[in-house]
Amino acid sequence: MRSWRKLSFQVWLWLVVVSGGVANGLLVFPARAQEEGDRLLVNRQPSLVIGQPSLVEDQSQLTTDQGQITNDSILLSEIEQPATTIADWMAQIEVSLIQITEVRVESTEAGLQVVLEAADGSLAVPETRSIGNALIADIPNATIAEEFTQANPIDGIALVSVTSLPGDRVRVAITGTDASPVAEARSEEQGLVLAVTLGNADTATEEDAIQVVVTGEQDEGYNPSSASTATRTDTPLRDIPQAITVVPRQVLEDRNVRTVNEAIQTVPSVVDGGDIFGSPAGGVSIRGFGLGFSARENLRDGVPDADYIDIIPIGTVERVEVLRGPASILYGNVEPGGVINRVTRQPLSEPYYQIAFEAGNYGYVQPSIDFSGPLTADGNVLYRLIAGYERSDYIQPFVEEELITVAPSLTVNWGDQTTLNFYYEYARFFSDAPKTDAAFLSDGSLTPRDLYLGYPNPGLYAITNHRFGYRFIHEFNENLQLRHNFAISLADFIDNRSGGVGSIEDDRFFEIGTSENESTRNRYFGQIDLLAKFETGSIAHQLLIGFDASLYETDYTALFDPNVPIFDIRNPNYDYAPDEVIPEFDSLSRLTNYAIYLQDQIELSDNWNLLLGGRYDWLSDDTERVEFGETGTTETRRIQNDGAFSPRIGIVYQPSDAISLYASYSRSFNQAIGTSQDGSAFEPSRGTQYEVGIKADLLDRLSAALAVYQLTKTNVTTADPDDFNFEIQTGEQRHRGIELEVGGEVLSGWNIIASYAYTDAEVTKDTVFAGNQVGGVPEHQSSLWTTYQIQSGILEGLGFGLGLFYVGERPGDVSNTQTLDSYFRTDAALYYRRDRFNAAINVSNLFDNDYALAGSGVFAVRNEPFTITGSISWEF
Repeated sequence: MRSWRKLSFQVWLWLVVVSGGVANGLLVFPARAQEEGDRLLVNRQPSLVIGQPSLVEDQSQLTTDQGQITNDSILLSEIEQPATTIADWMAQIEVSLIQITEVRVESTEAGLQVVLEAADGSLAVPETRSIGNALIADIPNATIAEEFTQANPIDGIALVSVTSLPGDRVRVAITGTDASPVAEARSEEQGLVLAVTLGNADTATEEDAIQVVVTGEQDEGYNPSSASTATRTDTPLRDIPQAITVVPRQVLEDRNVRTVNEAIQTVPSVVDGGDIFGSPAGGVSIRGFGLGFSARENLRDGVPDADYIDIIPIGTVERVEVLRGPASILYGNVEPGGVINRVTRQPLSEPYYQIAFEAGNYGYVQPSIDFSGPLTADGNVLYRLIAGYERSDYIQPFVEEELITVAPSLTVNWGDQTTLNFYYEYARFFSDAPKTDAAFLSDGSLTPRDLYLGYPNPGLYAITNHRFGYRFIHEFNENLQLRHNFAISLADFIDNRSGGVGSIEDDRFFEIGTSENESTRNRYFGQIDLLAKFETGSIAHQLLIGFDASLYETDYTALFDPNVPIFDIRNPNYDYAPDEVIPEFDSLSRLTNYAIYLQDQIELSDNWNLLLGGRYDWLSDDTERVEFGETGTTETRRIQNDGAFSPRIGIVYQPSDAISLYASYSRSFNQAIGTSQDGSAFEPSRGTQYEVGIKADLLDRLSAALAVYQLTKTNVTTADPDDFNFEIQTGEQRHRGIELEVGGEVLSGWNIIASYAYTDAEVTKDTVFAGNQVGGVPEHQSSLWTTYQIQSGILEGLGFGLGLFYVGERPGDVSNTQTLDSYFRTDAALYYRRDRFNAAINVSNLFDNDYALAGSGVFAVRNEPFTITGSISWEF
């Protein structure tokens, strides 16, 4: 174990150094709070609150023989300090630790017993103490493979939790409903057993009582251990033979993100393409491939949900999972770069109430609520209501924006085996003068940031989303489960605005176009699958077999004004309103998809796991289009039917409990729509990926992952050399890359997420651009987000955060005639959290850097300016 920990540390150092300079940030311990001398007294607070999933950090309260908490003061010099240097850190690592491999809670005649099984059965017998109505046992020189929480195991016991503590300790906390339990600890062959009996309610006072909050949402801080997106099952990250990143709730709160795209800026190989005219929607690319328009790559709880213009309420999101690489095995018709799955916040079994308010520059305000708990006395019907209102101005004149979200959900538990969850989400974004993009001038600079580059009339940009559906789960037994999802997403889209459509003359006169567009985008999705666990000899299987069907309908109407005056950048005259708009086109499309899929997660042995799967899709695209031209009306209809098989195979080898080596092969497809000279339909484009990687658990609470991949997209449509009005299907793109990420708790209170991505994206076959780099894909990209929160003393709960985000230079488009400059952004945070009170100040783009996120020709999507937000919230 000692030699392994030395190796883990060396591997971690090597990974961080390779990431390109992040090591300095990781190895410098955050500055300590200013000391007032060794004689500074620290008052210990007499209250203690149980958080989720276990007791909060040890407050080091002193207790009397009767178990009552005292307020005795201690010297700062007497408090055990965490390691602050590499030498101290190495000394701590030298200690041989015992790993708890399994936790069981078993009922007994006298109460219950907590069984802790250890790798070598030599756990130290701990002393127990009572704090309020909680019994605490801290086991020294120990770690735990997976933290454990169980609510209400028997009458009289509210919660049993076994969790890690700083200093290589494991805490067992057993909380009684009325009084502290009594326990006798004894060492046995398999590890350690705590025999627990109920305490006497008369010995616990109301003042001492501990409040237990069971939220049902596992808080693993910055180091989540499992995900569902890669396999449609809750699978440990170390068992998944593909690169996947989980952005947990704690990171979303610390950064105070406003959109999903902002939330995933810490993920390697994910590049933000900017918002859509100020709305909380926008484009993003993964491994150099932009997300498509079919709403298959954006998922809600594993269900295809939203395309790049839909509104996603960030307040409903518990965490975001980003699977990188082909995902057609489970999600069908998608681009090969990957998928983004937002896992939503669910109803809770205990009452929970949060009221929050935010305010910032540019008139930003946002009140919000999050209420949850049981609706019935037996706790079988649970609810949650999340709602918020947001409004803001902008640095550009005329712009006013509003966002309303309301998201109720209901969970019904029929016994222990059946669960039905209903949800509804309403989101509406409205701006009567939408934010405009920027333009490149002849010297490569951007138009002024505060310039409204267009005419505010007509000005209306509004998106309304309704999402509703249900999820049904029935467990026949512990080895067989039936699951059913049904989801509907209805979207109304109004886009009345003006913007650049041509070139800029003399860096001054810009050709502007005005359009009035309306569309509806409706999606219907149904899915049913069966999940079975069984064994064939010594080999364990988790078999998933399922069927899904979807319908995606769009109805789009476009009108335009042919007489828009030229816009003068240096002397803008906004006195314009369209006299008459004329029809441009109408279109109606229906994309129908049916699929069956099969997946087997095979445990060959303790060290080897195999993942096999395949999916077959049937697709039909039926599109009608009416063009209104000067020479008359043209009507066309295209019906295209396709089928595609998408396999995946992956192997995982785990030489130890902390290291996973993997290799995988996977394919994806996406329906290709275009026009050929002979009128024939194109075959689906195909993505083929080979990936190898390593995932490591370092220092118990810190994890790292390294992935190397080659991803090739074939059947890409390209210009027909005989007639550029048509296309042929001979194009190919090859993307090669290396991804590194490190995340978790470095030392007590110090959290970090660091990532680096190298991407070589080349057009390998094309009639015009062969040999060029793919547009918008940076060769180098890195990010760092780190926080430190003071753990004790009068400043306990005070925290600091720093974010650094770098994207290298990249070609503006596939012609490679224009290069977008690299950019570097700095974010910062200051927060205070104590008990159920939270306050924070978050700053994005601290130094107000100005750059283009994306763009080509004269058109540019600009980054957001310096933004500061203050927030305050209470939980009760």
